[in-house]
Amino acid sequence: MRVCLLRRILSKSVNLGAALTIHYHGTPITPRSVLETLAGACFCVSFASPNDCRRVHEIGQSVMLDNGAFSLWRSGRPTDWPRFYGWAAPWLDFTTTWAVPPDVIDGDEAANDALLTQWPFPRHKARPVWHLHESLDRMERLVDEWPAGVCFGSSGEFAVVGSPAWHRRIGEAWDLLAARHHHTPWIHMLRGLRVCRMGAYPFASCDSTDVARNHNVTGHPRLMVEEWDSVQCPGRWVPTETNQPLFDIA
Repeated sequence: MRVCLLRRILSKSVNLGAALTIHYHGTPITPRSVLETLAGACFCVSFASPNDCRRVHEIGQSVMLDNGAFSLWRSGRPTDWPRFYGWAAPWLDFTTTWAVPPDVIDGDEAANDALLTQWPFPRHKARPVWHLHESLDRMERLVDEWPAGVCFGSSGEFAVVGSPAWHRRIGEAWDLLAARHHHTPWIHMLRGLRVCRMGAYPFASCDSTDVARNHNVTGHPRLMVEEWDSVQCPGRWVPTETNQPLFDIA
């Protein structure tokens, strides 16, 4: 009977204790009366759907400003980065608000690096995106150059979160980070709340629109938030010992 490598990683990670992972719940959350019941949570507001931004700054603990690139990319709509900067500027005055700088989901490294040179705000207010199809060298450079942290974005052949290819790539990234950093750097997993449940990866924060999309099905939005917020990632990565797939495919 073959042993799944992921199970071995999980068993090692549990012994290291959990980190205090911050969970950002995507908006818009409708109707507004439902959003009001989630006071005290952390929220993610997309530039593509910014209607709840003012209210979550009044009732939330921390707010993540997403640049909307993923939504715009899926819809085929053009980006307007100067307008994004103008929208984000007043909200970045809040100490616990940060933003995802502009990125091109399917762009090359040069295009994404060029966008980062245009970032008009302090770097500690931003967490740029390393797309999983990009080089590990770029990931290392972003972690070194952006002190607030870096976002991981699933893309290319690693676009499906939780697939064997995705796990292999994430494992490669964390192997490298663990070898270079004595303390785990701040890494945010985009569209990654369910990744916390995997129990292996030491993400400092993650986001998802699960509550926004599914609270009408469950009928318990507050309980959904509390359940997600109680799931924590491990504090440190346990390097993989082999290059075997993380799942047995049979």
